[in-house]
Amino acid sequence: MKIISWNVNGIRSVQGKGFAETLARLDADCILLQETKAQADQIDKALEGIDGYHIYSNCAERKGYAGVTILSRHEPLQIIHDIGIAEHDQEGRVIVAEFEGFYLLNVYVPNSGEALARATAKQKTDYCLRRFQRRAPGNRYCPSEAELQ
Repeated sequence: MKIISWNVNGIRSVQGKGFAETLARLDADCILLQETKAQADQIDKALEGIDGYHIYSNCAERKGYAGVTILSRHEPLQIIHDIGIAEHDQEGRVIVAEFEGFYLLNVYVPNSGEALARATAKQKTDYCLRRFQRRAPGNRYCPSEAELQ
């Protein structure tokens, strides 16, 4: 299975820049897009004409921010949005496709920010993602700030 990951820095910004042609040339089974910066209907519209893929998106509540999408030629057994932690999930940074024998995790990891202003939040997200990856999707747990100290 050929899997491609691409931070598009805005799905609409790459539309007219050979995006569809590049995807066709890459000929991937799964394409993971990060930082789509759009809502689901906008992503679907931007991907019109890119045939042969099932499209699954997880978008931020805040419009024009973050967001991840999976394009897959094979229909997954299930799609999991988020990691079950409200403060992380509202940013639309995680989507998981379960296939026979494996999970495909697409993550747009938050930046620590200038002067490391969001370093603690990023550290907590990293920790939660590692825990999420190590267990069954139905058993979600994330540590408190105190547990990270």
